[in-house]
Amino acid sequence: MASVEQDELTHRIIGCCYAVHTALGPGFIEKIYAKALQIQLRKEGLKYEAEKEFNVFFNEEFVGKFRCDLFVDNKVIVELKSVTGYIPKLFENQLLSYLKASKIQTGLLINFGNASCEVKRVSK
Repeated sequence: MASVEQDELTHRIIGCCYAVHTALGPGFIEKIYAKALQIQLRKEGLKYEAEKEFNVFFNEEFVGKFRCDLFVDNKVIVELKSVTGYIPKLFENQLLSYLKASKIQTGLLINFGNASCEVKRVSK
């Protein structure tokens, strides 16, 4: 269960995503939205790391690494997409795997590809 602090943080991140989508609209590639979102997060005073790398272990042995799009305030993994239509379940599963491997509790899957910004909050 997410803490009040965690809910407040995800609320602020989502607000930044909506601000970016309102200004840019749909149709750009993920990289454009990622850079714009970084600008908005900074403007809102939120700390983040872009392309944060995490190690993945299986049976306590290192098996590889993954990179998330944004890691905000050392608490929330944010994955950005720019696809038309529904967000494929594959992307939600990817985020769930990232949460499990990183031991982070909360993630946000953001899709900038439609007329409305889509947000999916995922917790492990």
